[in-house]
Amino acid sequence: METTQRAGEPGAAERRRRELLEAADRVVLRDGPKASMNAIAAEAGITKPILYRHFGDKAGLYQALAVRHTDALLDSLRAALDAPAERRRRVEATLDTYLAAIEARPQVYRFLMHPAEDSHTAEHGFDVGQHSAPLLRRLGEELAEVIAERVDLGPDGERLARIWGHGIVGMMHAAGDWWLGERPCGRAELVAGLTDLLWGRLATAGNRKDGPGF
Repeated sequence: METTQRAGEPGAAERRRRELLEAADRVVLRDGPKASMNAIAAEAGITKPILYRHFGDKAGLYQALAVRHTDALLDSLRAALDAPAERRRRVEATLDTYLAAIEARPQVYRFLMHPAEDSHTAEHGFDVGQHSAPLLRRLGEELAEVIAERVDLGPDGERLARIWGHGIVGMMHAAGDWWLGERPCGRAELVAGLTDLLWGRLATAGNRKDGPGF
């Protein structure tokens, strides 16, 4: 016989938190970096103190949204890296996955990576600038792990994998940010150009004997 879960139990709290994050997502899709706690609370049909109760403060809500979107992006990037294709095609697919994600939801990207011009005021945008660097570092470390477990880079391979991981993420971020703002070329052309830039040593490096291959 099934039992009804009470509102105070962890499952109910987790569902409520997810509902609030979905409401926040809707505001971010509309307002980008100018999304405010007032607007998110109104979208969720609650008061701002209740929103603070769930996330602590604006930084706590921002971090929860960042984890939500970064997790989804990492899942997509891993799928692209694991797709059955030759190495260059998987590099292209991984770059394209990142660029497609920021192209599909530019307001979410701007919210995560660009502070609003009026973010210093109490009731306006989030102070994103102090939080975006950890997101890029996380992406860099995750990519470094993938490279280290798959590609034989010699005795200093783990350190070199971290250099590559953070370098590739920095390149993707800088190039994607420029491209999203100016649209100087199509996504496919940007992907091809970035792949050409990366392709030098990666094309000649062998797979690790004890790894899943790349």
